[in-house]
Amino acid sequence: MHDLLIILSPPRSFSSVVSTVIGEHPQLYGFPELHLFVGDTVQEIIDMEYKKAKRYAGSPGVLRTLAQLHDGIQTTGSIVRAIAWLNERRDWTTKQLLDYLLEGVKPKIGVEKSPPTSARPGYIERAYAFYPQAYFLHLTRHPVSASKSMQEFSQDRRTRLDNQNESRTNALIGWYQVHCNIINFTNSLPVGQTMRIKGEDVLSEPDVYLPQISEWMGLRTDKEAIEAMKRPENSPYAYVGPYPARGGNDPKFMQSPRLRNGRVKEPSLEKFFEKEKIDWFSDEYKNILEESGLQLGSDEEIIEKITGLANLMGYQ
Repeated sequence: MHDLLIILSPPRSFSSVVSTVIGEHPQLYGFPELHLFVGDTVQEIIDMEYKKAKRYAGSPGVLRTLAQLHDGIQTTGSIVRAIAWLNERRDWTTKQLLDYLLEGVKPKIGVEKSPPTSARPGYIERAYAFYPQAYFLHLTRHPVSASKSMQEFSQDRRTRLDNQNESRTNALIGWYQVHCNIINFTNSLPVGQTMRIKGEDVLSEPDVYLPQISEWMGLRTDKEAIEAMKRPENSPYAYVGPYPARGGNDPKFMQSPRLRNGRVKEPSLEKFFEKEKIDWFSDEYKNILEESGLQLGSDEEIIEKITGLANLMGYQ
């Protein structure tokens, strides 16, 4: 039984808006980012959240979901009650927690999209081990616009690197590595269990691509269902959550969650590499390149690898 759709993507790949759009289908329930596949137990997840962001409870997405399912509303009070509920279940496995959330949204199918899941093959394999019958949607974005968005996000989070070339290169290598993780996994799945789609296409032509996603999942494709998907602002997670759970989706999306009209532009990868001069073989990139599988003999080979992967996903 397919009781879950897992969206796999690197950060800054339109995952918040696309997952919310998909999750507004009448037969689906779009969760915010839960970050549950990066650990085995609730205690482990709580510890990770504290180490990463000095949060004493689970991720904002988990707390907001618990508040919404338990109280039907997200307020500071309902979030505090969610924290207490979660703390009493620190010994639960993360699968137990997600099973509980999925039970709470039945008969709808849950939609989960946490970019950290795709950061390591082991996280993706954990998701598959927990839910071997799940649908897996591979969501993509052009490498140039994705890396630019990552730079802007880092600046917003006050983690901007002084060396802009280093920031851009790290983002581009990360884009390559995460997509390789996803493709290596999805290539092992049976036909029909996975689908790849460009975020630009979903946002530019929703009337074309939303019915395709719905049909792939065996869901309704009538006009009413598709129109509901085009109203992401109707999601209870499309807005900034209450303190102390202010998060769970991309901040820019939560500030303006409505779909915009018009074609999402795709920059030229060839022109990008012609303009940008990156020292791929400097000491600062050596370890990153080795981990990503991009440690080749020349700049041209690295550019060819990245370009080849982008072409595979429909980007020029």
